[in-house]
Amino acid sequence: MLLWLVDFVLRAQGAIALFSPLLSQIFLVVVIVGAIATIGAGVYYLRPFLRPQRQSQPTLPKAKTDVAQVAISGVEQQVAQVQDEVARTALQEKLASLTADWQQRDIRIVLFGVGSVGKTSIVNGLLGDLVGAVAAPLGTTSTAAAYPLQVEGVDQVVWLTDTPGLLEASDVGPEREAQVRELATEADLLLFVVDNDLRQSEYALARSLLDMGKRLIVVLNKADLYPEDEFQAILAKVRSRFAATLDPADIVDVAANPQPVQLNTGEIAQMEPDLWPLEQRLTAVLRAEGADLLADSLLLRSQRLGKEARQLVQKQRHQAANAVIERYQWINAAVVAATPLPGIDLLATAAINAQMVIELGKVYQFNLSIEEGKDLAYAVARTLTGLGIAKGVLNLLALGMQTTLPTAIASRGVQGITAAYLTRIAGKSFMDYFTQNQDWGDGGIGEVVQKQFQLNRREQFVREFIGEAISHLRDEVSVPLELPLKVPDLKVPEEH
Repeated sequence: MLLWLVDFVLRAQGAIALFSPLLSQIFLVVVIVGAIATIGAGVYYLRPFLRPQRQSQPTLPKAKTDVAQVAISGVEQQVAQVQDEVARTALQEKLASLTADWQQRDIRIVLFGVGSVGKTSIVNGLLGDLVGAVAAPLGTTSTAAAYPLQVEGVDQVVWLTDTPGLLEASDVGPEREAQVRELATEADLLLFVVDNDLRQSEYALARSLLDMGKRLIVVLNKADLYPEDEFQAILAKVRSRFAATLDPADIVDVAANPQPVQLNTGEIAQMEPDLWPLEQRLTAVLRAEGADLLADSLLLRSQRLGKEARQLVQKQRHQAANAVIERYQWINAAVVAATPLPGIDLLATAAINAQMVIELGKVYQFNLSIEEGKDLAYAVARTLTGLGIAKGVLNLLALGMQTTLPTAIASRGVQGITAAYLTRIAGKSFMDYFTQNQDWGDGGIGEVVQKQFQLNRREQFVREFIGEAISHLRDEVSVPLELPLKVPDLKVPEEH
């Protein structure tokens, strides 16, 4: 159309020039100006339509409470994918309990630490009432106990949970420690009580909880037992341990149960507990971060529940994928055994495996085209050949048949069983590929295929596989069992 318009204008100009050359020049100028004006107007009015449309990005919530609600919705979707009714019901009950607990909005504070660091004394002081024996020997607090605490300026009920000591050297020590760890992971706020510089085991536990995202306040107790300069050195060491992860204000020192002191007069005086630094910090944190503490706790618990749901979904996907692989391995075995071939034709089996790839993709929620399935199947076939695995499988199965069966099967029977075995290795490799979100990993396709070959070459497995394969071939293809064993040479098209 553009060429036609140019030709028309030139012809018109030529015709006008026969009568008046000046008029023809004016005509050409008018046409050019009109064309420019038309193009400019078109660009101006069509600009909104010509501008590429930006895809709307999902808006992530900023408030932690909204993030927690989104996480709950995500877990609900994951739980709905669990096919096992018993497992799905159990997860739904946990999810309902989690949601109800979130709506109740009580704040749970857990005190933990090794034995005899003064956890119960701190609880006593915060509550203003005796709730447990103090100055007890190691391990006296045998079970966790929770006590309600009303904090001024905080609407929610605060529950203080006293726990048994960690690292207790007794028969019930490991069980109590497991209980404490469980309580710590479920808590909204943790008070980590120590009475000196941290042991390696104490620091490792605190770090693991911080890495989980738990909110932590470190309480250095028994400040009254040390000279001032020595105590300040201990406090500085504790703060240095958490310099990269905690605000210095989150490391406080207290004297929850001061030891009696003898005055100059010879009288024994009992000092009052000094919990003011902890009370001040605890109140500030609860007032400023109360809602966020609940949201963080809900988020962490929902992540744990989501992980459990994902593991169940992954397990059921693996079961479905194994069923697909088993079906296609016997299809390939029957096709190859029923068709006389001078060697194992990996091109033919790869064509069948392309459909297996598509079905496996659907199991793992990936929709592949037939061309994508072929590309993956041929890539694995080339890898099996390039690594020498196809030849190795043929020899491995031939050896297994000689050592496990009193008689041998025909040459094409060997080919069929080999095709089934190679299909199994390919299918297991595709399972790894889809499990890793359509990624072969850092080692590439060769490492994945080699790993699956090594996993499936155990002697006991090979014997069982051969027996099962012969059973399938007897049912589907007439394969004589009296012929001597003849292992054919592997013949693969050059491009594979």
